[in-house]
This record gives sequence, C-alpha cells and structure tokens, in this order.
Amino acid sequence: MNPLENLEAQIKKSMLARDKCRTDTLRGLKAALTYHLQQTGRFGSPPTQDDFLLVVRREIKKRQDAIAEFQKAARSDLADAEKSQLTILEEFLPAALSDAELDELVKKAIAQSGATSKKQFGLAMKAAQELAAGRADNATLSKRLQTLLPG
Repeated sequence: MNPLENLEAQIKKSMLARDKCRTDTLRGLKAALTYHLQQTGRFGSPPTQDDFLLVVRREIKKRQDAIAEFQKAARSDLADAEKSQLTILEEFLPAALSDAELDELVKKAIAQSGATSKKQFGLAMKAAQELAAGRADNATLSKRLQTLLPG
C-alpha cells in the first residue's frame, strides 16, 4: 500500500469516527502531497515514501511556525488547534533517534565527509542528512554538528 492509499484509508476512518480535527488535518496533508506531486511533474504516479515524509515535514514546520506566531499574539485558542494538528502529523514520522544514536550518526557523517573544521559544515551536514534519513530534523543535526566539529 503506497502512502497515498494509506492516507486515504485513514481519512475514511477518521470520517467514520466523526473526528473533525483529524479529518481536516489529513485532508490538508493529502492536498499538500498532491500539490507536491504536481509540482514535481509526477501527478499521475503514486508518491514514494520519501515524497510523503518530505511533505509531512513541511506541514509540521508550518504548524510549528503558526504555533509560535499565535503564542506571540496571545491567541492560545488558535495555538491549541495547531498543536492538535501537529500531534496528528507527527504520527507519520519515523521513530526519532536517541541522543547517543544521534551523536554516533554525526560522528560518522563527519568521518565520511572528511570535514575537519566548521568551514566544511555543509559537507558534513549533507552526509548527516543522508544518514539520518528523516529520523532527525535539520535543526537538531545542525546543533550537534556545530558542537562536534572542531573550530
């Protein structure tokens, strides 16, 4: 079952359960996935797991930004709605790496890329992203790389 079929099945299940928040969130995710496929020129073909995770991460980032803005504006009602959508979207992400696994991954990325200083941060970051394969977000990888790369 490809990610789009799985998503459609979950939409149907949430509609039958009359869970409006979940249904709306999943419909928005489906629309974002369809838009992504259209923009990449693969509208008729089923999405890959990488496409799906990319879109989920984008939607999560949008929710996190919205939560921050709503909290600045003291709109806790809207922030709570975004938080509930965020928890629904986070269900689709693979299991996150532990701190020890993340440190090991970053050290491996530094060794693979041959980075010897912070000037070669981009090379190490690219290698770390490939090794993480969606199990860690870029901000976390970046912080770890900056602490582990020598001056």
